[in-house]
Amino acid sequence: MKALRYENSKLALAEIPQPRAAGEALVRVTLSGICNTDVEIVRGYAGFQGTIGHEFVGVVEDAPSSESLLGQRVVGEINAGCGRCALCLAGDSRHCPERTVLGIVGRDGAHAEFLTLPAINLLPVPEEVSDRAAVFAEPLAAAWGITERVRVTKEISVVVIGDGKLGLLCAQALALTGAPALLVGKHPEKLRIAAARGIETETVDSLKARERTFDVAVEASGAESGFALALDLLKPRGVLVLKSTFHGATNINAARIVVDEISVVGSRCGRFAPALELLKENAVDVESLISEEYSLADGVHAMSRATMSGVLKVLLRR
Repeated sequence: MKALRYENSKLALAEIPQPRAAGEALVRVTLSGICNTDVEIVRGYAGFQGTIGHEFVGVVEDAPSSESLLGQRVVGEINAGCGRCALCLAGDSRHCPERTVLGIVGRDGAHAEFLTLPAINLLPVPEEVSDRAAVFAEPLAAAWGITERVRVTKEISVVVIGDGKLGLLCAQALALTGAPALLVGKHPEKLRIAAARGIETETVDSLKARERTFDVAVEASGAESGFALALDLLKPRGVLVLKSTFHGATNINAARIVVDEISVVGSRCGRFAPALELLKENAVDVESLISEEYSLADGVHAMSRATMSGVLKVLLRR
């Protein structure tokens, strides 16, 4: 089968055997999405070697442990735990010390014709949700996952830093809680996507009057400047949520965090079921986040396009 692989410091389309994993489901991938994490992996993040990609929708072709999934259109949670440790037994395989992570840690990913995952990781896609929407299940789950880590209500003022794919999803997800949400970015054309959903937006250079006024700041830009801006916007005893995958050294004003008693919260993955429900209800706009679509055969070019300024989600079809 064809797969987009990063090996020996090189990204290339390769021909490899179809994956087989004892007891796991085999999924024929129909569509996958390029994520900033994929881009960071090619820059050295996580030291991963193999097939990249973790956002996908596909059809189950084989499921020895769950025949009811056969033929179903599915998305999949990307963390596969050992199933034996205390964390897995408590339902938190996302933090299993022996976990593999689709296309990121120890497991070939989704930018391929086929992939394998434990059947327990797969969720059927509601018929109301198109493939182009379903492929956003993973990043939308990550965005909604903020609400699992931080209390967000209509009384809590929230600012999201970064108007890329993740920032736009975070702003939309948090606005659904009723919280007054502000999206901050540098690109008017991207900010307009959020504004069309009734979300307040501001450019980075017009925020002086809003310093130290927010209860929660979500850093979704992946840029060091975003960290500093988030701290500037937070009230004393506010909460800084770090959402981006950032590869490289980062300087954070630790003194400011101590003096203002800022709580720093990491937020990585989220649960897929709530994300699928939001997509089913058309509660978030994901179609406007799709910039380009290519065939898997053009995957190397598509990855290059995904790094370009102004480009949002790039999809790979089969």
